[in-house]
Amino acid sequence: MRELKNPKLAVPIVLLAGIFWSFGPYVVRNIDQAHTVPWQYLFARGMVIFILLNFYLYLEEGLGFLKNYSKIGVSGIIGGIGLAAAMITFIWSITNTTAAITLLCLAAMPFITALLGFLFLKEKISMNVWISILIATVGIIIMAFGNHEKNTLIGFVLGIVSALGFSVFSVSLRWRKETPKFTTVALAGLICFFVSSAVMISKDLSFFSSSKNEALFAVHGTIVCLGMILYAIASKTIPAAELTLLSLTEVIGGIFWVWLPWLGINEIPGTNTIIGGFFIFLALFYYSLIIKSNRRFIALN
Repeated sequence: MRELKNPKLAVPIVLLAGIFWSFGPYVVRNIDQAHTVPWQYLFARGMVIFILLNFYLYLEEGLGFLKNYSKIGVSGIIGGIGLAAAMITFIWSITNTTAAITLLCLAAMPFITALLGFLFLKEKISMNVWISILIATVGIIIMAFGNHEKNTLIGFVLGIVSALGFSVFSVSLRWRKETPKFTTVALAGLICFFVSSAVMISKDLSFFSSSKNEALFAVHGTIVCLGMILYAIASKTIPAAELTLLSLTEVIGGIFWVWLPWLGINEIPGTNTIIGGFFIFLALFYYSLIIKSNRRFIALN
C-alpha cells in the first residue's frame, strides 16, 4: 500500500477522504423512495465495495492479495460482521430520521470504541477520556429526547447501533493488528451482499431497483471505497489527535450537503439535534486535545 511520508501532503488527502464520505447521505437522499429499497441498496453497495477493494488490492499486491483472506482469522470475521451490521443499520437509520441525527450518532463512535476497548481489550481509559464520553453521552441523550416520533426514534436507535458496529470493527483491528484491514472491509461488503440476497429471496423481492437508483447505489459504494483508499494512504503519517479532528469533515459535510437549499434536499436539523450535536463536537474537540501527546496512528480506525 502506498503511504505518504509528508504530513503536509497527508492532511489535505485525509480531508478529501472525509469529503468523499460526506456525500453518502446526499446520495441516499436522492434515491427514489429509499425506505422501500434498503435491501437492493445493500446488495448493490456491498457488491461494489467487495469488487473495488479487491481490484485495488490486486493492483497493489497482484494475485498475492488472495492470501489476505487466510490471514483474517476470528478478529477479521468479527470485524467484518460488525462493519456489515453498521452498513445495514446505517441505511435503515438514515431512511427513518434526518441525516444530521444519523451522522451525529456516528460521531460518537470514538467514545463507543474506547468503551469497548476498555471492556474487551483491557485498554485503560483516563479520567479525561471518561469526561469526553460523559459530554458525548449528554449530547446523545439531548438528541434522543428531541425525537418523539416513532420512526425518528427508531432511526436514532439504529444510528447508535451503526456506530456500535463500526466500533466493533475498530476494536477487532486493535485486538489483532495484523488483521488485513481492506480485506476485512471487503468481507463486510460480501456479508451485506449475501444477507441482502437471502432476505430478498425469502421475501420474493426484486434484486434490482430503477436504473437511477442502481446508479446511486453504485456511486455510494464507490465513494466509500475511494475515501477509504485515500484515508489509508495518508493516515499513517498523521497523529490520532489530528485525525480525529480531520475526520469531522464527514459529519459536518454530510449535514451541510443535505441542508444546502440549492442542492434540492433542504433538510434542516431540529433544535435538539443542533444542541446535542454541539455537545458531541465539544466532546470530540476535547478528546482530540487531551490525546495530543498520543503518537499512535489509527489508520482505518
